Amino acid sequence: MPVRTSVVLPALNEEAVLPAAIRSAREAGADEVIVVDGGSSDRTVEVARPLADLVIGRPAGRASQMNAGARSSSGEILVFLHADTVLPPGALDAVRAAVREGGFSGGGFSVLLAVSPSSSLYCKAILRLTGRMIGLRSKLFRTYTGDQAIFVRRDVFESIGGFPEIPLMEDVEFSRRLAARGMTLLIPVRIITSGRRWEASGPFRTILLMWGLRLAYALGMSPARCAELYRRSRSR
Repeated sequence: MPVRTSVVLPALNEEAVLPAAIRSAREAGADEVIVVDGGSSDRTVEVARPLADLVIGRPAGRASQMNAGARSSSGEILVFLHADTVLPPGALDAVRAAVREGGFSGGGFSVLLAVSPSSSLYCKAILRLTGRMIGLRSKLFRTYTGDQAIFVRRDVFESIGGFPEIPLMEDVEFSRRLAARGMTLLIPVRIITSGRRWEASGPFRTILLMWGLRLAYALGMSPARCAELYRRSRSR
């Protein structure tokens, strides 16, 4: 029998993009879809209810939202999907095969960063390259970010205590713990995630910010300080 797989979507004011993410999870083969709202002021909860199996509320904070979704889920495999990301059909079959046949504890997907049609050729080229670099980083360092739809066996997730509830870098720290627990895999299937963050602040500036923060965190900067620098940069 197929291994039961639950998809958990943390969301905050994502009414415009959330339906596509939920539908993609269904088409990709999810047995269960759980939306965890962080206190949205828009119609996120209303649009999610008829599409998801369960919609729950938690105070805003991606790590705590994902942990709450995991606790409410019933799958043997957990997949954490951002609200602005879509899975291609059959993507979760690749996850099940990796866990059941490959013996992997978890991992993530390769990514394609989607850009708006009006974006410049420069922006499109930079984001294509960024998507490839994200995959290369995962292969070399066994680290996965939330944009890559991190997947994990439930027993492994519970054994490492879920996502650390820190202000930033919860996915990086989770990847470290996951890699220490067993084999991880970068699935070559490409998921599509929004490039809106890169477009809004400028692709090169955003790349420098995110990679710089990850380096600073690896060198010992606290998650709180990383989050403060991230907020300052985004407010400029």
